[in-house]
Amino acid sequence: MKLKKYLQDKLYVIGIYSLSLILILLMLLAFKVDKQLIIAISIILVFTLVILLLIDYFRKKKFYLDLLGNIEQLDKAYIVLETLKSPSFYEGQLLCEALYQINKSMNENVLMQEEQLLDNKEYIEMWVHEVKKPLASLVLNLNNQKKPLDRKTKNILKNLEDCVDQVLYYVRSENAEKDYFINEVKLEQIIKNVGIRNIDDLLDNKIDFKVENVNYKVYTDSKWLEFILNQIINNSIKYKKDDNSYIKIYGDNRKDTFTLIIEDNGIGISKSDIKQVFDKTFTGSNGRKRRTSTGMGLYIAKNLCKKLGHKIEIESKENAYTKVSLVFSKNKYYDVLK
Repeated sequence: MKLKKYLQDKLYVIGIYSLSLILILLMLLAFKVDKQLIIAISIILVFTLVILLLIDYFRKKKFYLDLLGNIEQLDKAYIVLETLKSPSFYEGQLLCEALYQINKSMNENVLMQEEQLLDNKEYIEMWVHEVKKPLASLVLNLNNQKKPLDRKTKNILKNLEDCVDQVLYYVRSENAEKDYFINEVKLEQIIKNVGIRNIDDLLDNKIDFKVENVNYKVYTDSKWLEFILNQIINNSIKYKKDDNSYIKIYGDNRKDTFTLIIEDNGIGISKSDIKQVFDKTFTGSNGRKRRTSTGMGLYIAKNLCKKLGHKIEIESKENAYTKVSLVFSKNKYYDVLK
């Protein structure tokens, strides 16, 4: 709060006070009051105005500086009223009351929106579960037919299952802690499950699937990790080169971490896109070329890794390779309990 701005705002008060002072002085002169007394009265009145303005300025300055300062320091600026003392001047009290009512209205509106969002998420989650049942029955019935399914139909069904799973995991990704269970799991088994799930796509696209040095155990949730790996493998298949394609999965065991690396020799990612691949709905130049990308797979994978306490990193060179690394911390706390 600047004194200059404050005085400019009080110009009407100063103007009226000055006009009144002039009228008083003229009346004193008209009544032929002693000049020294007139000067003394003038000094007292001017001094009184200055004192009143300064008292009012410093009283308000402290309140507004505290208000603005606390807003800048708080992550959640809307709780600023809880950090302030009630001001002694009426304007400040009115401001606090207005802010309180605004904050109350906002909280009520946010709560209502959160309840609606939760209802929508619960409905979508329930709907996905209901869809998965007839879909699983359909796949089972088709596989039990005398005539075996052709590869194209199998791929369509798999893609449908992947899309349904992606919707389910996306809905849960913001509240994954309610659904996951951390325990010691075998990476080799999870990778095997992902490979079996994608075997038809790998064969159809003539992709060599290599797995090396993954006979390790890590602390994670097997279901969530399988989904994350499936998203990465799907991308590697989707953005493969035409010939001599491979996907290589291997581990890098270190003192405090274990890193699972998924490497392919696909079309790679451009430098301009690499920093945004984990952004929501970002498809990049490759996605526009292939027109099959939603930009959601890696976004969900990133969120789940964050919830699980893992790191996910990516490096790539266009028309050469892509490496996705999942970094698992070695939890000494669990080692002690074993």
